[in-house]
Amino acid sequence: MKGLAIVGGGNICAALLSGLLDGDTPLVDRDQISVVEQLPDRAAYLRERFGVSTPELAEAVRASDTVVLMVKPYHIEDLLPRLAEHLTPDHLVISVIGGVSTARVESDLPKTPVVRAMPNTAASVGQAITAISAGAYAEDTHLDRAESLLRAVGKVVRVPETQLNAITAFSGSGPAFFFYFAEALIDAGVLLGLPRALSEEMVIQTAVGAAAMLRDSGDDPVHLRAAVSSPGGTTITAIRELEKAGVRGAVMAATEAGRDRTNQISEQADRTGR
Repeated sequence: MKGLAIVGGGNICAALLSGLLDGDTPLVDRDQISVVEQLPDRAAYLRERFGVSTPELAEAVRASDTVVLMVKPYHIEDLLPRLAEHLTPDHLVISVIGGVSTARVESDLPKTPVVRAMPNTAASVGQAITAISAGAYAEDTHLDRAESLLRAVGKVVRVPETQLNAITAFSGSGPAFFFYFAEALIDAGVLLGLPRALSEEMVIQTAVGAAAMLRDSGDDPVHLRAAVSSPGGTTITAIRELEKAGVRGAVMAATEAGRDRTNQISEQADRTGR
C-alpha cells in the first residue's frame, strides 16, 4: 500500500488507527497514514494520539492509494466532487458511510474501485464484525486490501451489497440493542433490592460470560438457553414473561424499522446524486 488517507476523524477512525498502529508490530507505518479532519481540536488529538498527519484533502489523497470515507451521509454531496478531482482509477475507495450505496459513491468518481463497509461500534475494542461489498469496478484484490485493513478492528465477512442495509439494521445497531437490554437488566437488579453498582457489575460480567459461551461453545443460542431453563425453574418462568411481553417480536420489528430507515437514507443519497 502506497498510503492510507482517512476522510473523517471520528470514533470509528480512531478505532481503526488504534487497531493498525497500537501493539508491538504496527500493521501500517504511521508515516503512510493521513487523516482529513475539519475540526482543529479533533485533528490535534489524532496527531498527538496516533502520530499521523492531518493535511487537506488534496494532499492526503495524492499521497495515498487507499482512501477510507468515514463521514456522515449528508456530507457526501459536497465531498465526492472534491474527492474526484484528485482520484485516479488506481485508487481504492472504501466507503464506511451508512446507507450509501457503492453506485452513489461511484456516480461522482472517475471509474474508481469502491468497496462499501459496515463495521459496528465494537471496533473501538477490536471486536467489530464488518461486512464488505464490492462496487462495479472493484475486484477481488480490492476486497483483499479492504479486508486486510478492516481486520485490524475485528472480523470481516464478504456479502452481496443487497444485504448491507439489513446488516446495518441489526449488526450496525446491534451493540445498542445489547446495551439497552443490559440497562434494563441492571434496573431489574435495583428493583429487586441490589445496589446499582453491584447490579451493574453482575450484569456486565454475565454479558461477557454469555458472549464467550456463544462464541466458544459451538452451541447455538437456542440450545444454550434451553440448557439454563430447568423444568419448572426460575429461568423458564422468566422467559415465559419475556415471551408474553412480545420481546422476540419487538426485536424483529426494531430491526425491520432500522432497515427501512437505512433504505430511506440510501434513497435520499441516490436522489442527491442524480
